Amino acid sequence: MEKKRVLFVDDELDMRIYLATVLRTAGYEASGARNAREALDQARRTPPDLILMDVMMPQAGGVVLYQELKKDPRLRDIPVVVLTGVGEKPFAHHLRMLNLRLAEPLPPPDDYLEKPVEPDRLLRTIERLLSR
Repeated sequence: MEKKRVLFVDDELDMRIYLATVLRTAGYEASGARNAREALDQARRTPPDLILMDVMMPQAGGVVLYQELKKDPRLRDIPVVVLTGVGEKPFAHHLRMLNLRLAEPLPPPDDYLEKPVEPDRLLRTIERLLSR
């Protein structure tokens, strides 16, 4: 059976190490990106089965990454889990404000987890989304 691929995006090295360890120990093929540009390049080269992404990152942040993922026909249906220290309400508000300017509104992410997240909760969320 082929391993499911998970792409995680976070500018913090310790978080990327943590996610790589949790995901690989659970049997996923995991790859990390430091920013939106790296994540888009990786996703376009080899589309993952699921994306975990931070919101607050230098240069193009998570909202820009999310918007680009949802605009790309090859990537738009990949489940996205926002994994961040930013509360869910501020992110949802930002998304609503962005949608006011877009011809095609962005859907909410498939799930939203606040840091720090327990490995079991993270894995349950991933398993639930990948089993859909």
